Amino acid sequence: MSAASGQAGRILVTGGAGFIGSALVRELLRSTSASVVSVDALTYAGSADSLADLPSPARHVLEVVDIRDARTLAEVFRRHRPQAVMHLAAETHVDRSIAGPSAFVHTNVLGTFTVLEVVRDYLSTLGDDARAAFRFLQVSTDEVYGDVAPEEAPRREGDVFHPGSPYSASKAAADHLLQAWHRTYGLPVLVTRCSNNVGPRQYPEKLIPLCIQRALSGQTLPLFGDGLQLRDWLHVDDHARALRLVLEQGVAGQVYHVSSGESRSNLEVVTLICALLDELAPQRRPDHLAHFAELIRHVADRPGHDRRYALDSSRLRSELGWRPQHDFADAMRQTVRWYLENPDWSARMLARQTGCPA
Repeated sequence: MSAASGQAGRILVTGGAGFIGSALVRELLRSTSASVVSVDALTYAGSADSLADLPSPARHVLEVVDIRDARTLAEVFRRHRPQAVMHLAAETHVDRSIAGPSAFVHTNVLGTFTVLEVVRDYLSTLGDDARAAFRFLQVSTDEVYGDVAPEEAPRREGDVFHPGSPYSASKAAADHLLQAWHRTYGLPVLVTRCSNNVGPRQYPEKLIPLCIQRALSGQTLPLFGDGLQLRDWLHVDDHARALRLVLEQGVAGQVYHVSSGESRSNLEVVTLICALLDELAPQRRPDHLAHFAELIRHVADRPGHDRRYALDSSRLRSELGWRPQHDFADAMRQTVRWYLENPDWSARMLARQTGCPA
């Protein structure tokens, strides 16, 4: 039975040591009998620490490889002979993309091109049955669609792209490459686009872990503009389960949206973080504060900041039967508790990157 069926074989996950990648590795090891090969360059946001305490660790191997290194990546394919690729390796932080867009073009566009070409060459070495069973899944983002006005319906698969940052533009470009390689070369590709994720092991430059770390240090919690930008939030484990289902059951050439439908403003998210810290860690609150929320500060807005993202995930729900298992409140409580219980993980991650936002 093929790896795409989720029951056997070997799955290669690029970016497997990152936030979503490590959650996906856990999901694959927990819910399938496949072996998993994580390919990760272990840059600032990826760490072998995120792959500690895996279920069935004997079925997992980490290859420290930059996806832009075609020769080394091709050797990984020759040695491991995967039956599927799940491509998550990417630069993802919008602020970093505004400050330095070059890395995003090189990793997200040229890196994806390199992986596609390595896969195309690899497929030429497979027999007819193995080639027919092979799947390439690209993990993308709701940000490729850009701003969704309050009166507009959530975006559906096939809607026009309007990326508003170097990050989202680079991901949109990568998605276009996938579709072109599918149409021109017959590569059996799948694309997923997801909303914001919440959960453990997220590098502390993103909103939720950043605010947790800053609050516990008594630092101000900066919010861009009025803080009313709307985002849909999904537990990372629900995302990982959706990715497995799409790999197992998705139709080649199709796009699938992954979204909980639970929209919250950035201000609501940060205010909830503060309330959870007041409840779960009152002893960590600075003496001069009655509530952690007193640390919230509004700052100048990000250039080109999109006000709202929204995805229609009805295809995933109706065709593959996916439903999120965590609601927003549960996901946030679990996440805050994890960071409180695992301070050493965050400290090690921050120690590897002196340029972490402060």
